[in-house]
Amino acid sequence: MTGAPSSVALRGGVIAAGRGTRLRADGYLVSKPMTPVGGRPLIEHALDRFRAVGVRQATVIVNEESDDCRCWLTGYGKDLDLDVIVRTTPSSYASFELVAARLAGAPAVITTVDAIMPVDAFEHFVESAARFPSDAVVLGLTDHVDDENPLWAALDEDGRIRRLGGDQASHVTGGLYRLPAQTIVGPTGSFDRLRDYLKWMVDEGRPVYGVVLPLVFDIDRARDVEAAERGGLRRART
Repeated sequence: MTGAPSSVALRGGVIAAGRGTRLRADGYLVSKPMTPVGGRPLIEHALDRFRAVGVRQATVIVNEESDDCRCWLTGYGKDLDLDVIVRTTPSSYASFELVAARLAGAPAVITTVDAIMPVDAFEHFVESAARFPSDAVVLGLTDHVDDENPLWAALDEDGRIRRLGGDQASHVTGGLYRLPAQTIVGPTGSFDRLRDYLKWMVDEGRPVYGVVLPLVFDIDRARDVEAAERGGLRRART
């Protein structure tokens, strides 16, 4: 799919500023984005998914303790136009807001570094998201639930998300977001978490849609790494 028309103008973003506390408790000594899955760090999986859909301009945010990832990026990302933000942020929303601001002006796909999926699932997301209205925010969803605090999503038959949060619904969010060229900005200082911003958009009636993916792994613990490797997450296709 490299170079497909639906992805030519896309920019990419990776939120990789988390501390990885639970992974460290399980014995991983590297920063979270450098956690290996199938022998390759999470950040490498994320960038290779971008390459597979023709994204060449990407912004990555890492925290100030992630020197290993920052140094790794200087070597591995030479074929990409990489913009690396080194900042320890107070919340997931703060990281998202910084990355989204850098990508404004063109459609963009942002992924959390701990959301890992097969390349063909990522391609499906990019292709499907491009079919929704140009001003829509599109979320990657899955019915594979392995999260201590999942964000539930209820869809209508057209793929529009009518409810986020609350009681159990058909799917959960999967750490994957397609943004329009002009990002929807919420009230200043209103959101402590990214999920609060997403829920605000849905509650406000903004156009928010979902693309259902067959399998997304959320890498927070050693058992998540093992599950992803059992699921076949190895070297991405290019």
